[in-house]
Amino acid sequence: MPIINISVTGKPDAKLSAGIAKEITGLTATHLRKDPTITAVAVSYIDPQHWFAGGKSLAEHGANTFWLDIKVVDGTNTKLELEAYLKAIFDAFGRLLGGVHEESYAFVHEVPAAAYGYGGKSQEFRFISGRLKAA
Repeated sequence: MPIINISVTGKPDAKLSAGIAKEITGLTATHLRKDPTITAVAVSYIDPQHWFAGGKSLAEHGANTFWLDIKVVDGTNTKLELEAYLKAIFDAFGRLLGGVHEESYAFVHEVPAAAYGYGGKSQEFRFISGRLKAA
C-alpha cells in the first residue's frame, strides 16, 4: 500500500521508468514486506543541470542521482529492515542509473495508520476490520 515518489536525473524514459518501478516495488516487498499488488510508484525526471549537490550541478559532477520518498504505516518495520531497504535502494539505483552520486537520498516516512490509507479507508480501519473478521 505504499506510495513511492521517485525523482531521477535525466530525460523521461518510459523503459527506464518501468524498470525502476519493477525493481523498487520488488525491493519494497522483500525488505519492508509491502504487498506489491497495491504499491504505487511515480517516477519524475529532472535535467541534471537543474539538480545540485554541494553547489555543483549533477551535470558538472558527471553523475546521476535520485530521490526516493515512500510512505508506510508507523511501526510496521524494524530499524534493521529499514537499514537493509535503504542500502538495497542505493545499490539498485547504482545499477539502474549508473554513476550515482553519494548525495542521493531515500526517505521513509512512517505515518500514523489513522492518517494514511487508500480507497477512502484508513489503514487503521483496515486493521480493526481485519481483527473483527478474524474474531
